[in-house]
Amino acid sequence: MFKKFIGWKFVLLSTAVIIVVGTIWYVSSLASKIEEEETKKVATWVAANRELLQASDETNINLAAEIITNNTSIPVIITNKEGHIIDSRNLDSVRLAHDTDYIQEQLDIFRKQHPPFVMEIDGRTRQYNFIYYGDSLILKQVRYYPYIQLVVVAFFIFLVLIALSSTNRATQNLVWVGMAKETAHQLGTPLSSIEAWIELLKESEGNELVASELRKDVDRLKLITERFSKIGSVPQLEEKDVIQQVEAMMIYIKKRAPQKVLFTMHTQENEIPAMISPSLFDWVIENLLKNALDSMEGKGAIDIYIESYPAHIIIDITDTGKGIPKANFEKVFKPGFSTKKRGWGLGLSLAKRIIEDYHKGRLTVKSSELNKGTTFRILLRK
Repeated sequence: MFKKFIGWKFVLLSTAVIIVVGTIWYVSSLASKIEEEETKKVATWVAANRELLQASDETNINLAAEIITNNTSIPVIITNKEGHIIDSRNLDSVRLAHDTDYIQEQLDIFRKQHPPFVMEIDGRTRQYNFIYYGDSLILKQVRYYPYIQLVVVAFFIFLVLIALSSTNRATQNLVWVGMAKETAHQLGTPLSSIEAWIELLKESEGNELVASELRKDVDRLKLITERFSKIGSVPQLEEKDVIQQVEAMMIYIKKRAPQKVLFTMHTQENEIPAMISPSLFDWVIENLLKNALDSMEGKGAIDIYIESYPAHIIIDITDTGKGIPKANFEKVFKPGFSTKKRGWGLGLSLAKRIIEDYHKGRLTVKSSELNKGTTFRILLRK
């Protein structure tokens, strides 16, 4: 399925490239033809001027004058053999009147665009003029039109992609929220029933220990239910000690981790208050610690570093596991991405959303090296 998707993307991209190249080639060919026609028109115009100077027949004079008058689109500048400008046609009259350098600038441009025509004035005295001409407005429009069109189309495609991305993200959010709330709802009924059974167990002698342990598991399930129920709604942030929250989750995971895994927390502070949603924040720490455990396969070390700064708090969770390839640093936070044989690949995605959307912080892979370990970084605003 993935290969098929990549294949379709390649086909669409190739088609777009072919259309772009074909459009540019066709317009360039069309512009070349128009340029040839304009060169012929200028040659006719020069011949008409020459005829006007030499003709004695009134008919020829009228015809030459008409040809000269009909040139209203191709800009022309006439200079003598010394290079002094004698006359011009079809230039911007407003700029001609207000900008003394305008006509010289146009002459320099015309010299680069086309070779001049030479018009002999008097063969005996060797007087002749140079006729320089530039591209007409129509030719300029034809040349630049495909590039302008491509920019507009690219901008439109960019807007469409942003809209599709936003729509897909909104759809994903709705799915996550729906799944989370439905899970919380489904857990509610059996939890209520289990609590009733715990009360019955308490009434019978000899079941106190069983009832106590069941109560711990039920409280844990209620906490999970609370977390799921808060997905999709704006959580109420409370001022809590970050060190205490992280330490509590570390102790909880440590009790359930293999004995060969060493847990250590490093901090120079006694207390670091911050505005957090305790249950959701604990979920993030728990998820990161469980991921660290999974990557180490039963032995290694997990170090937690907490540092306080004037505007923010940094929490680094480092493990000695198998590491993450650099190409996957961003992918690990995408829904559905997982290196485990089991799992939906939603844990880190939800953790990132909790930190960034609800706590306005950041969750990133700070560093990772294959077979040496990974460091996840949480940045919280104070």
